Formats: sequence, C-alpha cells, structure tokens
Amino acid sequence: MKKLILTLTVTAFGLFSYAQDDLTPDEIKYRDSIAALNQSNAAIVTSQSAYNAGIELFKQGNYAGAISKFSESIANDPNFTPAYYNKAIAENKAEKYNDAIKTLDALLGMKPGYSKAYFQRGRAYQGLNNYLQAEKDYQKSIELDPKNPKAYYNFGTLRFMQQDYAGAIVQFTKVIELDPTDAYAYNDRGSCYRMMEKYPEAVRDYEEAAKKNPNLAFVLNNIGTTKLKMKMYDEAIRAFNRALSVDANFYLAYLNRGVTNMTIGRVDDAVSDFTKCIEIAPTFAPGYSNRSGAYFQKKEYEKAKADADKAIQLDANDADAYINRGNAREMLRDMDGACEDWHKARELGSEIGKYYHSQNCSN
Repeated sequence: MKKLILTLTVTAFGLFSYAQDDLTPDEIKYRDSIAALNQSNAAIVTSQSAYNAGIELFKQGNYAGAISKFSESIANDPNFTPAYYNKAIAENKAEKYNDAIKTLDALLGMKPGYSKAYFQRGRAYQGLNNYLQAEKDYQKSIELDPKNPKAYYNFGTLRFMQQDYAGAIVQFTKVIELDPTDAYAYNDRGSCYRMMEKYPEAVRDYEEAAKKNPNLAFVLNNIGTTKLKMKMYDEAIRAFNRALSVDANFYLAYLNRGVTNMTIGRVDDAVSDFTKCIEIAPTFAPGYSNRSGAYFQKKEYEKAKADADKAIQLDANDADAYINRGNAREMLRDMDGACEDWHKARELGSEIGKYYHSQNCSN
C-alpha cells in the first residue's frame, strides 16, 4: 500500500511536469488567460476592499486616510472609476485642490461625459481662486446635467465671490426652482440682495430660509443685521434673540446685538453682549474692538485701550481697533500714540482714521 501511494505521488508530479511540455499553443494561451484572470480577480478584490475602507475613513472625516485607501484601490484596479471620484472628493475636503484636479483629469479621460466630475473639478478650481476655470467646469456640469441643483449653487457662490450679485441671484433662483426646500439657497440669495442694498428682498429670502429650516442660527443673525441696516432696531434685537435661542453659543449674534445696543444708546447692555462674545470666542478680535468702543462711551479709557490692544494683538489689520485705541490714547493724553494709531487705521483704508488723523495730527 505504501508503494502504491509513493508511485501515485511521483506519477502525478511527473504527469504535471510533462503536461506543460505537451501543451499545444492554444492550450498554453488558455492556461495563461486563466492565470491572468485569477490574478485580475485577486486585484479587483483587493481594490474593492481598499475602496470600502476609504469610504469608512471618509465618513469619519479622516480624509488623508481615505485618500490613501482610494489610491490603493486605483493602483489595484486602474479602471475602477468610483475610486477616482471619491478620492477627488476627499482631496477637495482636505483642500488638496491641485491633487483633486489631477485625479479628476484622469477620471474625465475615462468618462468624458461625467457631469459630477466636472462639478468636483469646478470646486477644486474655486478653492484655488481660479474662477475662470471653475466657471467653465460648472457650466459644463450644468450642460451635462441641467437638473443638478448643486452645480447651480456652487456657480452662485462663485458669482457672489466675484461680486456679481445679479448673476449669483440667477443661479440661486435656479436652485430654488429645482429644490424649493433648500434653505441655504434662500439665505444666499438674500445675501445677494443685502449686498445690493435691497433690504426688503433680503429679509424676505432670509425669512423664507428660516421657515425651511428654523434651526439655522446664522440665517436669523442675517435677518438681524439686515434689520439693523434698515434702522429697525427693536426688530433686529428680536432676530438676534431668535438666533441665540437656536444656538446659545453663536457669538456673532452677541456681537451684532451688542452693536445694535450701542447704536440705540444701551451701552451697558452692549458691554454685556461683547463680553459674552469674548467668553465664547476669546480669539475673535472684533469682540474686543467693539467692547473697546463701548468702554470709551462709558469714559473708561484704560479699559478701552486694553481691549483695543488685545484686538490688535489678535488681528494687526483691524482698522477699527486702531481707531478705538487712538481715541482712548487721546483721552489719556497720549497724542503721539493717538496719531500713530489713526495713521495706521488710515493706511488700512479707514475713512474715519483718515478723518481723525487729518483733523488732529500735523502729518
């Protein structure tokens, strides 16, 4: 029995060895194709596994890890287009815009009619402030898929950034036509109207955004700042109160409510609001700069100077802080220091700084 097993083993080895030499060219081709297929299948499995891992990392906000996994997926299956697309999205999220453009160029080489790829490449170009190329890609995305509201929305933000508010309104209006529930489109169209000083239209859109999503504190804050521009002070304060009822830590609402209180002479309330703003956002320079102005109104000049010092420490280009510190220095009998501050504010483009400097300083 042992001899039989040994003979069979040796014979089997011998048959395999001799069989390779005896294969016909067609049989060799078939054998090689099977081996290649098996190798390809293994690579596809590895690619899919890496892709799935990339998706999970992306969901966790680990964009660097996701990019690495999507790259691994592509390396194992260079024709797997979803890996390219999601890699580009992760690269955009990580603000690696040049990498995203390269990834999307490769994807569009395989899928030239892929509207979403043009949309993502537009986002990358927009991130690089290359507005001309971004515009071309958004237009191409819309041409290929005219019912995608995201393309119109991003196109609208691009127009807004270029101060083409009328053009942005056209795009945001298209978003609203395609998706009437989009609170962000109403809000951003409202901001276009506000920049054009069409305040009633702005408020109308902001209120509509708040109806669509009542939990967006920044929308309510926008209502307040617009009402402030309209000199509807009580309504502005009510809007800021609404914003704070949604998000008690929304420091911009405290800042803007403080500005409104200052405007109507409620200086103590303004100090309280600016102080709350600073408590929530201790590195936010305008909080200190505005409280400096409030302390000045209260004739607490040392406090006014200290807050202006802090604002300038946090933001050396805060023209209002230099004006406020100059005002405080003037009252503290430091006229040279006051003139230096007003001159700096003037250099930063402040008309008030220019006026104070020209009226009070020799040069």
